[in-house]
Amino acid sequence: MLTIHVCIGSACHLKGAYNVINKLQEIIKERKLEDKVVVKGAFCLGECTKAVSVKIDEGTIISVSEETVDDFFEQYVAGRV
Repeated sequence: MLTIHVCIGSACHLKGAYNVINKLQEIIKERKLEDKVVVKGAFCLGECTKAVSVKIDEGTIISVSEETVDDFFEQYVAGRV
């Protein structure tokens, strides 16, 4: 199972972390990938300047916004499931 960690700490919260989480969950449901991908909140990924900070499993931290969630999913997730 692929785990997407989305920071919900202060900076990320203010930059729309919950919108990013909701959009990721929508994409996962639309593609029927609930058994392959899970989204989890993380309190700090240590990259506050990249808010909203997201990482897949133990990978690198990527900056994602509500506007770039679809691109993030296509580029970093879709090919791995």
